[in-house]
Amino acid sequence: MYEGKFPHKRYKHTLEFLNKHIDNSKTILDLGVQNPFTEIMNQNGFIVENTSGLDLDVDTSEIENSTADVVTAFEIFEHLLSPFTVLQSIKADKLVASIPLRLWFASAYRSKTDIRDQHYHEFEDWQFDWLLEKSGWKIIDRQKWTNPTRKIGIRPILRWFTNRYYIVYAERIKNSNP
Repeated sequence: MYEGKFPHKRYKHTLEFLNKHIDNSKTILDLGVQNPFTEIMNQNGFIVENTSGLDLDVDTSEIENSTADVVTAFEIFEHLLSPFTVLQSIKADKLVASIPLRLWFASAYRSKTDIRDQHYHEFEDWQFDWLLEKSGWKIIDRQKWTNPTRKIGIRPILRWFTNRYYIVYAERIKNSNP
């Protein structure tokens, strides 16, 4: 299941957290296009539909029109200029979302070849919590984990004990969805 070049630890923790909070009989709208983790969710019995690749900063219609029970957002909010708008447009009452945490010893990620593949936001955990709460979500559970690399140097050593990923399970606060 976690073969090849895929990020084993991240996918393992994400799947465990998802299984802890979401019954696989629930339908899921996964923000973002189909990806390797979509296949892992499908292999584990989840019924997953992805957004089509529309710019979610500009067009949230796929989110607004979804009848899914749960929305998942795995490492997508950092790519958006306006994650607040996207979070408010969700109609489902359950959300599982993960982000890469801001690292004090590394610059924000920016692809040299793809303008869409860069981080406009790299949150600290309290910032992401505040964003969720301000957009109408109550965090029920959260977890963090590290992302060590097999490289040599100061930064790779720091990655052994500095949390890189943050995942939350949140539920819509009643009467907060416009």
